[in-house]
Amino acid sequence: MDHTAADPVTAFTTLHTERLILRPLTMADADALHRLVNDWEIARNLARVPFPYPRALADDWITSTHKDLADGTGLHLAITGDEGGVEHLVGVVGLRIDRKGRCGELGYWVGRRYWGHGVAAEAAGKLARWALANLEYLDHLDASVALDNPASMAVLKRIGFRDTGKQAEHQSLAMGKPRPVQLFQAKRSDVARVSLPVAEPEAQTESTKPMLLVAACALIDSDGRVLLARRPEGKAMAGLWEFPGGKVHTGETPEDALIRELKEELGIDVSAACLAPFAFASHAYDDFHLLMPLYLCRRWQGAIIPHEGQTLAWVRPNRISDYNMPKADLPLVPLLRDFLG
Repeated sequence: MDHTAADPVTAFTTLHTERLILRPLTMADADALHRLVNDWEIARNLARVPFPYPRALADDWITSTHKDLADGTGLHLAITGDEGGVEHLVGVVGLRIDRKGRCGELGYWVGRRYWGHGVAAEAAGKLARWALANLEYLDHLDASVALDNPASMAVLKRIGFRDTGKQAEHQSLAMGKPRPVQLFQAKRSDVARVSLPVAEPEAQTESTKPMLLVAACALIDSDGRVLLARRPEGKAMAGLWEFPGGKVHTGETPEDALIRELKEELGIDVSAACLAPFAFASHAYDDFHLLMPLYLCRRWQGAIIPHEGQTLAWVRPNRISDYNMPKADLPLVPLLRDFLG
């Protein structure tokens, strides 16, 4: 797949959760949006929303969200649910995108009648995971919550955001004055941690971390290009590009692990004789130390098909550094580039 494919924001259609649909707003949502947001308990917690909220402003704002979507500067989505076979607006979740700063600002609100049902966490968590998995130009997400809004703070913590320990003041249109807020932030590893089951780590001291052995493979085609796979939503470090491979299970050799992983991930058959040891990476992450041998492979059987929702790209060795990769992989890139010329 071309690394310069359409921006996922400008090409956005819908996201689905277990109970909800997240989609771009339409003018047909204006009446329901006005009824829900023209509520003091909603408006007082939103920095950019006045109170009372004029009906005409709903039309104007929805129009502005279409421009943001077309420009790739924002993604403002209707949160809808099904009631008796009819779609109903529940609230709004959005992301303001700062490409230069490589961050996105997450915001959301839910109509008061839907409070207490986990809707905000379900919608905001889905958008946060999708954004960090699909928008390569984002390194993290930011969010801010009024100090007297503990419910919203709990939502952010539930979906993986961390309290930065910093506070600021944001002008509140509804209150007509600055309001103190708590600042939160989430990186890829934060949102993945709450969306995936995590094994209990072994006992460790401050100076030791559990060792994770992972085997990786640089598949090389007849044109000398290398296959990279982009980690899909729901996996740790989602959105980053990597060499295919995976964790070495107890009792496995790295070669055995690669043969299994390449079959599971890409549907190809590789023999141990076709796996040539090339280099290894050793990197300390926050929660574990990674040791990753990298193998080269030029021969396999079967057509390469992504079986785990990952995006694939065949890349010239001198262009691999253009792809956003995990820190552990970075030292391997110049070695591979020099070897393959």
